[in-house]
Amino acid sequence: MTDVLHVRAFADNYIWLIRGKSLDQVAIVDPGDADPVLAALQKQRLTPAAILCTHHHGDHVGGVADILKHYSVPVYGPARERIPTLTHRLQDGDHINIAELVLEFDVLDVPGHTAGHIAFTGGGMLFCGDTLFSAGCGRLFEGTAEQMHASLSRLAALPEATRVYCGHEYTEANLRFAAAVEPDNADITAYRERAQALRKQNLPTLPSSIGLERRVNPFMRAGQAQVRQAAEKQAGRTLVSEVEVFAAVRRWKDGFRG
Repeated sequence: MTDVLHVRAFADNYIWLIRGKSLDQVAIVDPGDADPVLAALQKQRLTPAAILCTHHHGDHVGGVADILKHYSVPVYGPARERIPTLTHRLQDGDHINIAELVLEFDVLDVPGHTAGHIAFTGGGMLFCGDTLFSAGCGRLFEGTAEQMHASLSRLAALPEATRVYCGHEYTEANLRFAAAVEPDNADITAYRERAQALRKQNLPTLPSSIGLERRVNPFMRAGQAQVRQAAEKQAGRTLVSEVEVFAAVRRWKDGFRG
């Protein structure tokens, strides 16, 4: 299994360091802040081989320029978003090979949170930025409910063992909402207990897995009867499609204070 290290940034961001088969080189995913990354590289005697960016928000790319002052490495990211530090602009279907790590990734377009958001998948891993969170998904800042539903459906189709590395530690809050949507879902109950135990030890709840997300994530479960019924109760009307269910659940989450 590929070794993936986490670096904490800001209040709840995770910056991922992918080791691959190299002992001393890593790919850096979504470095919003350079300082903790540079400190981790120095402490663990690691050298970056590449930087991967999923979308343009500052808490995911704000540290790239400063890292490049110390290391000359390729920077991969979304072709349809303005990130000045990119050296390789990627779109759906592209394939990258990080030879130093003996790792390859496919690129998926997953718009919704931002218009040009991409994800990287390969080696049994998914780096999905702010499109998919454990038990949640990103807010619709630039995209539509239809786009985000399609993006999440695409991610849900990945093998269930795929390890999910997303951009924030939102799991406990997301599970409180998931339990409100599906109070009888035993998988959500069990996952909440596990997540709470991890956070009490100041440990990350991530990575999740695609299989787990299919069972607990209300935004991936718009086709389930209990999710539809809960969404219709919130919306006060019949919802005729999965996209409408998803949109109602997203609006509900936006105002949720449970």
